Amino acid sequence: MKYIIAAIKPFKLEEVREALTSIGVRGMMVTEIKGFGAQSGHTEIYRGAEYAVNFVPKLKLEIAVSDAMADQVVETLQKTAKTDKIGDGKIFVLDLASATRVRTGETGDDAL
Repeated sequence: MKYIIAAIKPFKLEEVREALTSIGVRGMMVTEIKGFGAQSGHTEIYRGAEYAVNFVPKLKLEIAVSDAMADQVVETLQKTAKTDKIGDGKIFVLDLASATRVRTGETGDDAL
């Protein structure tokens, strides 16, 4: 099993969710986050005063999938989250040692 973590632009969430659902992803967790990378924040003007925004708002998606689906999920995320502008995000893939469905006690791929 693989655990995929993706940081994406917030306005891309619904498009990404629909694309993942269409390839068979049955669930994911979404968290609002702030971060910086190559984008390094920016300056904004509020009530006439300029200030630096050092952290940019993003969404963190966490998706557990079978090994067989991992490459397709990464490819789908990359295609649908892409805007061709700096700050599109990152995708990380980690090995997932175990998963257990709380309600039924199912483990491994059955728990996904």
